[in-house]
Amino acid sequence: MRPPFSPGSPAEIYRLWLGTGLMLAEAQMVIGMRMLGMFGLWRVAPGENRRMVAEKLAAAAEAGLAASRAAAAGKSPARIGAQALKPVRRRTGANLRRLSRRGPGKG
Repeated sequence: MRPPFSPGSPAEIYRLWLGTGLMLAEAQMVIGMRMLGMFGLWRVAPGENRRMVAEKLAAAAEAGLAASRAAAAGKSPARIGAQALKPVRRRTGANLRRLSRRGPGKG
């Protein structure tokens, strides 16, 4: 007999929830700094707009591959989500740190 479906342990679900919330907060800050950069109020690199688009494609591909590997290994849905979230969090965190160092101002 097959065991009942389990989305994951409460700890796994909580970690996924927390990681998702942190990623969303980081992403909002990055979006804000990039928008300020487009208006000339935040220092951003000249290729920031191109980078913004290119990194999303790479992150989506990495997230899909990580989720597929976790699913193929029989991981719980919470673990699959956590694996998919890792490459996205890595990028949002790196972008936040990089853009925060540049700071407000021209150029």
